[in-house]
Amino acid sequence: MLQLEPQILQQAASGDRHAFARLYQHFVGRVYAIAWRLLANRSRAEDAVQETFLKVWQQLPAFRGDSEFSTWLHRLAVNTTIDLWRKDKGLRLEDGDAIPETVCCPQHSDEQQQKLEQAIQRLPAQARAVFVLFALEGYQHREIATLLQIAEGSSKAQYHRARQLLQEYLNERD
Repeated sequence: MLQLEPQILQQAASGDRHAFARLYQHFVGRVYAIAWRLLANRSRAEDAVQETFLKVWQQLPAFRGDSEFSTWLHRLAVNTTIDLWRKDKGLRLEDGDAIPETVCCPQHSDEQQQKLEQAIQRLPAQARAVFVLFALEGYQHREIATLLQIAEGSSKAQYHRARQLLQEYLNERD
């Protein structure tokens, strides 16, 4: 990902809508990928993106720069998405929902990536959330437990369950 120019961030924090639009364009794909993987639903992921960037607009003037902006945004996106996830854990992939291009990883072939993403979306909601946060986003089980309001042991168990189910799902396609 290209580095965002620091003055764009400063201008956006000062209320410059054009600078904020550039900031949005720069980061929207990554935020959408997080939301889509956690929610497994296009319209809810779009809601999460919208809510995330609304919060960015509101909170950006208070951003002190103690961490990288991308780190701050990532945390905000995950927290916003988790709040929506809690409201509707039962959501599933909508008919006709294709896996968004922004979700794909370059280290896998398109076919491999599609199979893996489809398998992830088939996981039960809590197992999917734990798997995405641990395996794809790099959170530790203690952090996941706090985010999802579950015990740390439950996070570990859900991750183990997700891995088993993913192996089953991927093997049934071969």
